Amino acid sequence: MIRFSSSLVGINWLAQNLEAENLVVLDASVPPVVPGYVSINTGGEFHAIPGARRFDYDQKIRKPNSALPHMMPTAELFQQEVRNLGIDRDVAIVVYDDVGLYASPRAWWMFKAMGHAQVAVLDGGLPAWIDAGLATSNVLHSNAAPGDFEANPDAALFCDFKVVLAALDDTHCRILDARSAGRFNGSAPEPRPGVRGGHMPNARNLPFPELLNGGTMKPVAELQEKFEKLASVDQRVITTCGSGLTACILTLAANLAGYNELSVYDGSWSEWGVPSKLPVVRD
Repeated sequence: MIRFSSSLVGINWLAQNLEAENLVVLDASVPPVVPGYVSINTGGEFHAIPGARRFDYDQKIRKPNSALPHMMPTAELFQQEVRNLGIDRDVAIVVYDDVGLYASPRAWWMFKAMGHAQVAVLDGGLPAWIDAGLATSNVLHSNAAPGDFEANPDAALFCDFKVVLAALDDTHCRILDARSAGRFNGSAPEPRPGVRGGHMPNARNLPFPELLNGGTMKPVAELQEKFEKLASVDQRVITTCGSGLTACILTLAANLAGYNELSVYDGSWSEWGVPSKLPVVRD
């Protein structure tokens, strides 16, 4: 029976446990929009880890009819879509993406938010798997038999703008923004038309690439050093980014660094940055 002791697993571990009876592997890839990040599946033959199933939170497992990208769906919708993937309540889940470590932490956090503790991210993702010379498939696995997954949501793991607004001056909270320094300080344009530049008052900038060695996570000691400069371990850390995706890289890193009170601002700058009364500062 697979049980995770960490939220991150390596390719060697996955290769050794790929046939485990209670293990499910999910491809949670999303087309990258951050400059410099490219899918290994772009423009060529499709590759997947053998047996992997598609967890599409960008187009399918998301809040319907929302103007904001890949927003967290209801527990009912999430549960039904996950059951449709043939996933049971007692499985251990490994999620990966085809960039390295980019979109998979969002899927990891979605499962955490729905009460599924046994989920981990594959460090290095599909590129590391291929670089190691491990076998791939050219199709994703489909499972006709529905699973019995049960969603037990923890509403605190994702938050809305009202929670963030209340946290701006709360000394127990620290807001960490995963966007680039230029977007954070307003000197670089936002990629979405009509969105204001800058950041939330009292937020701190931690661009997500600073936590990575290419497509893999930096060692825990280095992550701790990064976070200790920005937040104490007894603070609630709320992460944000452009759309709630790379914020989850910060959340994963904070989890590995020993932070326990974590939340992701789901709407992120796609919501906060539109013209409104929500406060924005530039520096």
